[in-house]
Amino acid sequence: MSGVVGIVTEALIFSVGTQVVVQKDTYHANRRVAHPAGSVGVIVRSPMDRSHAYRIKFNDGFEAAVHHDQLVRLAEFKRDQIRGGTDSALVDLNERIIYRCVIGSRAYGLDDDQSDTDRRGIYLPPAELHWSLYGVPEQLENEAAQEAYWELEKFLVLALKANPNVLECLYSPMVEFATPLAKELLAMREAFLSKLVFQTYSGYVASQFKKMQTDIRNQGRVKWKHVMHLIRLLISGIDVLKQGKVTVEVGKDRERLLAVKRGEVSFAEADTWRKRLQVEFERAFQETSLPDRPDYERANAFLIHARKLAMQRELP
Repeated sequence: MSGVVGIVTEALIFSVGTQVVVQKDTYHANRRVAHPAGSVGVIVRSPMDRSHAYRIKFNDGFEAAVHHDQLVRLAEFKRDQIRGGTDSALVDLNERIIYRCVIGSRAYGLDDDQSDTDRRGIYLPPAELHWSLYGVPEQLENEAAQEAYWELEKFLVLALKANPNVLECLYSPMVEFATPLAKELLAMREAFLSKLVFQTYSGYVASQFKKMQTDIRNQGRVKWKHVMHLIRLLISGIDVLKQGKVTVEVGKDRERLLAVKRGEVSFAEADTWRKRLQVEFERAFQETSLPDRPDYERANAFLIHARKLAMQRELP
């Protein structure tokens, strides 16, 4: 499988607090250069998608709007300097993919004729490259094909933190490829489920609804697809706490969610639904049989096992 190797975050968007190197000059209002290309700043606000800009704050307090293709994470910038601008240390990491599945609208059962097919998965770098000065990217990205693959350790860490995208990968009903090692991981996926789902899911939804309320006041509009997916996330979180598994397909809630996506309900109605779900989520949190924490020891043992297998020439 061909693809482009790149660095992205778990949602393909860099998070607040990430140190970045800005690859363009930034300017004061009078068009005087505030900070030249190559300056380091910190992300203080992230967009919901790559069509909008990040807010970058520099060490003197100056802030500027910078788009995704005009910055690079500081850690990756330093690694590229070690490489000396060459690809001599790189292998085709796309050949090291051990797991590939479909997530997003098609996996949820919320797709239409315009929906993309979003593929996510895991790759296991060869041991020699992982040990080397050059290191390995946390993710591989093929943006044109809507594909992204986490490096195994990064994937496990995100799963332990109850990252929704990663947990949905483990439970996707649309698995396209899995090596024996990946099947071992799928067989232990319940080890990543814990009460942390409540804090992760509900905290994100609440913060996003607050931002959307600000957008409505300032711009008079909202992204209905985003509203739909936030409500879907709450429904999914409730199900995790009640059933002890991630049910990716939305089932009976499909038509109601699609009505939200089409903007056929008011934001007030959608927010009322969200608040009712939050109450149900809190009750499920109090009653769940899930443990307080995921099984870190089991996840760590699996990672060590995988690292040993990465010393072999064959992909495990």
